[in-house]
Amino acid sequence: MKRKEQKKKLEVKEKPEVTEGSCNDRDCPFHGNLKVRGRAFEGEVKKKFPRRVALEFERMIYIRKYERYAKAKTKVHARLPSCMIKQINVGDIIRVQECRPLSKIIHFVVLKKLKESEHKIKQPLKTKNKKQK
Repeated sequence: MKRKEQKKKLEVKEKPEVTEGSCNDRDCPFHGNLKVRGRAFEGEVKKKFPRRVALEFERMIYIRKYERYAKAKTKVHARLPSCMIKQINVGDIIRVQECRPLSKIIHFVVLKKLKESEHKIKQPLKTKNKKQK
């Protein structure tokens, strides 16, 4: 019993606001049946795909031969729940946590957005090209 009590308790999950009806995603940790466990990471969203994101973060690796540390980058693919699709964009800082394997490369799920992207991507304005005489 003591061993179970000594385990770190994970943060209380904050449910994201669902504007469009209800979240029907079965692989959502808030509204579905997906359980999270294990390791948690924070990183920057590099690419956004339908229902998943690729995030990248830096970590320090000790090199024994040189008795120094080196920076290394790690890329992780995570499931993006349907209730968070509009909130998460490229460049945002997000928190992901490990879950059961959802596919060949997806073993993590997005929990929340920590920080918004500092540089907003401006989309070009649509203008009508009219020939002037």
